[in-house]
Amino acid sequence: MSDAEATFSSWIGTTELLEDDLSPAQAYAAAATLDDTTTMINGNATLPPLWHWFYFVPRAPQSKLSSDGHPERGGFLPPIPYPRRMFAGARLTFYRPLLLGRTAQRKGEIRNIVQKSGRSGNLAFVTVGYQFYQQGILCLEEEQDIVYREPGPPVPAPVPAELPPVPEGAWTRTVTPDPRLLFRFSALTFNAHRIHYDRPYATNEEGYPGLVVHGPLTAVLLLELVRHSTNRRITGFSFRGQAPLFDLAPFRLVATPEEERVMLEAQGPDGRVALSAVAELG
Repeated sequence: MSDAEATFSSWIGTTELLEDDLSPAQAYAAAATLDDTTTMINGNATLPPLWHWFYFVPRAPQSKLSSDGHPERGGFLPPIPYPRRMFAGARLTFYRPLLLGRTAQRKGEIRNIVQKSGRSGNLAFVTVGYQFYQQGILCLEEEQDIVYREPGPPVPAPVPAELPPVPEGAWTRTVTPDPRLLFRFSALTFNAHRIHYDRPYATNEEGYPGLVVHGPLTAVLLLELVRHSTNRRITGFSFRGQAPLFDLAPFRLVATPEEERVMLEAQGPDGRVALSAVAELG
């Protein structure tokens, strides 16, 4: 084990406890951003699956932000120096809905840190576990995969191609990820990472062909497609990012229902799967 690996491994087991009053105001803003005019929002309403991402947001002081917009490294998350940071995937179990207008707690723990060397350079994988409680009752559990990468070559723009046929019985939606949507989602999650709203930074500093669509935004849009297409309760959700999406062209969401689950894909304009997911139904 290198000195750096030994240093980072010392973060395993680090914990964090946050509280949030789950104000309906944030849910109203989320509904507006998602063009959702049907979800009931008031002081007694339940929070839709994944909308907890709009709460418990990081509130680093402006003076503590790095040049890329992320909070300075260290603290709860380890100070891994690789500049490209991505929310690469997650696994969630929904036991009972969180209720708006009532205080909830989020308990976080760094569960694992693994460093590897890949074709694109050095990487570090950080696994973070979260448990969400309300009135002392466990409402949902989540495990996130955060990936840190070294700088790499510029990322080429996707070449539009004919998309594959949609499976019979699938639910679909086409999303146009314009800068307004990306900016509003960044505001909802208090995410100042500049790749999502600062085009010169995204293209000149990090080598992307356009603004990068948030992985969590794509995940939320996929699960919203499920939520608005079935009356069955969503009991679990997992996703894995496979390729970035940009604000250069529309992308397609495809949800294929099975007996107890829904298979999900976000397909880029080149037909490549950018994010794959599974929603479990109760």
